[in-house]
Amino acid sequence: MRVRQTGPVTQARIGYAASLEQFGPTEAIELAALAERHGFVGTVASEGFQPFTPQQGQSPFVWNVVSALGARTTGPLGVGPVSPTFRWHPAMVAQAAATLAAMYPGRHWLALGSGEALSDHIVGERWPEAPERIARMFEALSIITKLFAASLAGRDTKHDGEFVRLETARLWTMPEVAPSILIQTAGPLTAKRAGRSADGLLIEAAPYDRIGMLFQRFDEGAREAGRDLASTTRVLRLHLSWAPTDEEAMANALAEWPNGGMRFAKSDIRSPFDLEQIAKLVRPDDMSARMVVSSDPDVHRAAVQAHLGLGFDEVYLHNVGRDQRAFIEVFGRDVLPKLTR
Repeated sequence: MRVRQTGPVTQARIGYAASLEQFGPTEAIELAALAERHGFVGTVASEGFQPFTPQQGQSPFVWNVVSALGARTTGPLGVGPVSPTFRWHPAMVAQAAATLAAMYPGRHWLALGSGEALSDHIVGERWPEAPERIARMFEALSIITKLFAASLAGRDTKHDGEFVRLETARLWTMPEVAPSILIQTAGPLTAKRAGRSADGLLIEAAPYDRIGMLFQRFDEGAREAGRDLASTTRVLRLHLSWAPTDEEAMANALAEWPNGGMRFAKSDIRSPFDLEQIAKLVRPDDMSARMVVSSDPDVHRAAVQAHLGLGFDEVYLHNVGRDQRAFIEVFGRDVLPKLTR
């Protein structure tokens, strides 16, 4: 994970967001490799058991995909958000991340999230309210951090917490440097708490005018904990809809990523088919208010540049349409070279 820097204007670090909800493993790998050849720097892929809607149609196992992707590319490999307390024990997330980081030194970063019923309900556990899910996430962060540190030192560790237990354990396969751990959030309290213990933030669903406040809260938490802000990282996964015409761009947004236009929390919905029914209420105005929908590359360039101006270190672009190759070629030619940091 890259360290935050200030200084001369340089070309921005813009990566590719591999939508595993929409593309199977082989195609997702091919697209990410193509994106790198067109100037995208790195790939991020989310982890889940189901897509948001049946139309999206895919949900491969992210660790397999990113492990294979690493052999085809050279840039950063982000995985997340991963919910580490329902389907996954934190120790298993730590083992997966450590192995990936050992395979591709210096390239892997991990983001943790508080979970969504859509994927996490499948194990049949009670689905708690948001405050408990956030508390579970931070307890998992503590476990993973301790496990990384102890394993690098050649020691065992254990944990007996409010939600999770870890009996005497260590990771026997470790990279020389543990991967960075980010917290995904759109909430100020979580951002501040992340500043005390995480290596950075992953943001993807926060309104533009709220992002600066999230950064401020993260910085406050880091300072209170005596942490070095220069070593933290701010990452954005930016959903957008580009197509050759405005009409096609809007049609793609409504058909392929209606969850992006929903004005309410989706974390309690358990079935893609339920979300599909709710998605019928989403209208073009809902999409336009929450993501850039346009056929004009310059409109998208301006939006990405504005986010970079807020202080993001890395931005990963997810075009919600199916024609990823055209998107990669157009943005690689007309957008990425014009972005600065």
